[in-house]
Amino acid sequence: MPSEPIAWPPPELAVPPVQLPPTAPTTAADGVRRYDGLSYATNSGYRPRLLDLSVPAAAEPPAVVVWIHGGAWMEGDRRHPPPTVSADLLFGSLLRAGLAVATIDYRHAREAPFPAQLHDVKAAIRYLRHYAGTLGIARTRIGLWGESAGGHLAALAGLTDAAHPSLEGTEGIAQGDTTIGAVVDWYGITDVGALLPDAPDPHDPFVTFLGGDPADRPHLAAAASPVTYARSPAPPFLLVHGTHDTLVPFEHSERLAGLLRAAGNHAELVAVPGAEHIFLNAYVAPIVARCVAFLAHHLRRPATDRAAGIRPVAQ
Repeated sequence: MPSEPIAWPPPELAVPPVQLPPTAPTTAADGVRRYDGLSYATNSGYRPRLLDLSVPAAAEPPAVVVWIHGGAWMEGDRRHPPPTVSADLLFGSLLRAGLAVATIDYRHAREAPFPAQLHDVKAAIRYLRHYAGTLGIARTRIGLWGESAGGHLAALAGLTDAAHPSLEGTEGIAQGDTTIGAVVDWYGITDVGALLPDAPDPHDPFVTFLGGDPADRPHLAAAASPVTYARSPAPPFLLVHGTHDTLVPFEHSERLAGLLRAAGNHAELVAVPGAEHIFLNAYVAPIVARCVAFLAHHLRRPATDRAAGIRPVAQ
């Protein structure tokens, strides 16, 4: 029998997919449903952006916390926290508190300069919100938690919305609400301009992140700085930073917390005495516990402050 004619490109390749619907989860003995390697955005020529989602057994869809890894915007992996904290302590504590956990990858700076990284975070939020019913998570209760470069991206995503369309991007599901209910920022940069090198160095992560000599891109450095958007209203913030951090000075979190409070927002600042970057020289377990409690408190409400139009409590 003659075969049917083959069209090229095949229908599934004719239009590059911008995202893929969730695949079926696996269920662990503890009842946690796990979705591994969900593709929330794709572009021709780039690796697919993936996320993993773990959803605890619950009577109603739980809130979800999006974990954003660090690595100077140049490296890192959604599956691996910094070496000072184990995956079970970090992700397991969230699950045991009844919160779902999504860990995401994003384009590194050598793949694409800013704002690609922020666009990817926003795309992951839109994906989770769009498929919340399928995934069994609360659509309106999404929080962000990041460390180092991931903390910077968490703060930036928490402080920008549709009022800044150039920072929303159109990756994956191109449209949708990206506002969130709470932010935990571990030692993230809050003012990019304050840490720029005096002379352009092609190996410097800031040069790569901004896509060229920072001296030629002052407006882009400002656009990439959370302090630029420390306005009211904002979601509740918890900033945790080592006082002896020589990579990202403690003053970065101190300044952002002050600006947020001055605007009437809820902003908590936790100084970790003597701790270096990634909380070296610190006992991390109580830090994690405080962050989990903060997220559980602010995300377990019937609706987030921002979704309900309620002004956060000033601190």
